[in-house]
Amino acid sequence: MAEKQTPTELDPRWKNVVARDAGADGSFVFAVKTTGIYCRPSCPSRRAKPSNVTFYDTSADAETAGYRACRRCNPNGQSSAEATAEIIAEACRLIEASDKMPKLDDLARLVGLSPFYFHRQFKAITGLTPKQWASAHQASKILTGLADQTESVTGVIYSAGFNTNSRFYERSNDVLGMTPTAYRNGGADTDIRFAMAQSSLGAILVAQSLRGICAISLGDDPEQLLRDLQDRFPKANLIGGDEAFEAHIAQVVGFIEAPQIGLDLPLDIRGTAFQKRVWQALRQIPPGQTASYTDIAREIGEPKAVRAVAQACAANKIAVAIPCHRVVRNDGALSGYRWGVERKRALLEKEAQA
Repeated sequence: MAEKQTPTELDPRWKNVVARDAGADGSFVFAVKTTGIYCRPSCPSRRAKPSNVTFYDTSADAETAGYRACRRCNPNGQSSAEATAEIIAEACRLIEASDKMPKLDDLARLVGLSPFYFHRQFKAITGLTPKQWASAHQASKILTGLADQTESVTGVIYSAGFNTNSRFYERSNDVLGMTPTAYRNGGADTDIRFAMAQSSLGAILVAQSLRGICAISLGDDPEQLLRDLQDRFPKANLIGGDEAFEAHIAQVVGFIEAPQIGLDLPLDIRGTAFQKRVWQALRQIPPGQTASYTDIAREIGEPKAVRAVAQACAANKIAVAIPCHRVVRNDGALSGYRWGVERKRALLEKEAQA
């Protein structure tokens, strides 16, 4: 016979304590009778027995009951996790303000951490290494600069922190999927292969640049999907896919109809550093499971960036391969989806049945 749960274990806040959920910090504190101490939900100390735990809405309530604040998690001030997050945020600002990527040792010294610990914490909080963050920031500056028709391409390249044109052109395919001039000119002289097919979700368009799949679109009208691709790259050479490329769209259709087969395609992912962190987190959600926008915000170390996470999901142009359909509201309800909420529902139902 199963052991009867205590009132504490039946309280939904106990799950936050068990998970050491930093996202619950500030919403309540818990006190331990045997130690006389109260803590924030994310406290890393050894977990107390639930029979010894009492919940309070505020620190003041816990102190009125005779408990004192934990020195380790500091429930009345800044937690160590919050302090580290602030340090990493400052490091991000230093990187973005620099003309060139600072050396790791110099950056760690500036924020007062050892290089090893700094590198580990930076990756844990941002999802990227300092070097990757700098590269993503450069890419973002390039994209913004090229949208400004008043500045020369060379000026954009130097403003983004590249010392020479050649250094940037070595990476231009990684950043843009094409040359900067071609990107500014709507993809002029750039080949983008595409193919279309039908599935149970309607029409599907898959497009590929030199780097990989740059678009997977869903809709009711195949012609509209093609027009949308033309609007995105108005001067690119849109080429109907050959037999080898047709295999990619067959993979996408097959995945939609039978999610258990998985989907492994080379992707051309373009976005800001933050968007890439969100999209990488989405790709970690297994088929048949969902996560909330709040969950994703916590996963990337930005628990307060829930709205920004939702915006990153909305900006995703690669359906199913970057599975933004697996993100739902906190109450489990379906929210907006670029390709329609009913398609989102159908995808989730198929994955749940797989």
